[in-house]
Amino acid sequence: MFDLDPWTLLTILALGVITVVTRGFFFMSSKPWTLPGWAQRGLQYAPIAALSAVVVPEIVMTQGALIQTWQDARLFAVVAGLGWFAWQRGVLGTIVAGMVVYLPLKIGLGW
Repeated sequence: MFDLDPWTLLTILALGVITVVTRGFFFMSSKPWTLPGWAQRGLQYAPIAALSAVVVPEIVMTQGALIQTWQDARLFAVVAGLGWFAWQRGVLGTIVAGMVVYLPLKIGLGW
């Protein structure tokens, strides 16, 4: 049914062992331990860093190149969203404000 050569089987087993060891590493120690303070502070910024890494390229780039014109609906939507967030500090309102600006420009004007 499946044709597994020894190297493929060894690779699968090795990756399985590595996965179990790295995920179970924290349970293997009998002593409780905590992260250093600098690591805990750094982890506080991980969600916003990950979100920025995904969202910012979608805003300023198109097909792998920087946007060459100001007539891009995404730029105006970002400004509207940032304005709403600075004013009200609400995430839902930020999304709605950005989409209220984005959709007419994208659908209506074809930007």
